Amino acid sequence: MTPDELPHLRRCVELAAEALADGDEPFGSVLVAADGTVLAEDRNRVAGGDHTRHPEFELARWSAANLTPEQRAAATVFTSGEHCPMCAAAHGWVGLGRIVYVTSSEQLLGWLCELGVPPPPVRALPIREVVPGLAVRGPIPELADQVRELHRRFHRRKSHTEADSVLG
Repeated sequence: MTPDELPHLRRCVELAAEALADGDEPFGSVLVAADGTVLAEDRNRVAGGDHTRHPEFELARWSAANLTPEQRAAATVFTSGEHCPMCAAAHGWVGLGRIVYVTSSEQLLGWLCELGVPPPPVRALPIREVVPGLAVRGPIPELADQVRELHRRFHRRKSHTEADSVLG
């Protein structure tokens, strides 16, 4: 990873915090052109019930509509968490370039277990198992604690909200 890439990862963490502040799961992603220009960014938007509204999936769809195949192949997706299989497949199908993520799916599953949260309904797979040969970098330890804290806050808030609705 180059020094000019760390700000993109920090922005992913900021977007994840924005998602959390809006009551959503804390994930954020940034699509960057080969020259370092930020092309698009998004955050998780699954709180409304559509669990396909992951930022990585949205960026794959945006790139298919707005970039040439060559531009997609040269781009990098920076993200707060490793792509789920759905997002990795979308990334591969539209021909995006490399992925750089802060935390791995394995780390996230460990945190969920520590918090007593059941695993997600779709099996977590490393990106390379879904899209073989793709250039992938992560996890990035410098920002992992920040992402872990966002997930802790989300699941603690969620468990309190669920408890309140049962008691209320």
